[in-house]
Amino acid sequence: MKDPNNPCLFCSIRKNELAFENELAYASYDTYPVSLHHCLIIPKRHIKDYFELTDSEIVACNQLIKKVRKEIEIKDPTVKGFNVGTNSGIVAGQSIFHCHIHLIPRRKGDVDNPQGGVRSVIPLKQHYNRKV
Repeated sequence: MKDPNNPCLFCSIRKNELAFENELAYASYDTYPVSLHHCLIIPKRHIKDYFELTDSEIVACNQLIKKVRKEIEIKDPTVKGFNVGTNSGIVAGQSIFHCHIHLIPRRKGDVDNPQGGVRSVIPLKQHYNRKV
């Protein structure tokens, strides 16, 4: 199996694989999508995780998140929500050690009960009862 970190998969992306880019980041559709139109927003500078982003890189990534969101909503009206997230560290599920942010489109009925959203990374914590 090929190691996506050697050489870094996100440092060697080709221009034709980009959905959008700006000076500091780019967006590319995920090759292992959780849902149709699942996109990754990736800083151009090789850094390990989200916590190493500069303020300028955070702004650049957020601009692309919003731009891709609009494009997805235009091309697919079944999308009614999004999950936005990043994995930082092996124990959090990070497998490519170049910061990347997931933009995952969600559709009504794509799971039986979407309550908890990103909380489902720990399945027993996904569903909860609100305290009055």
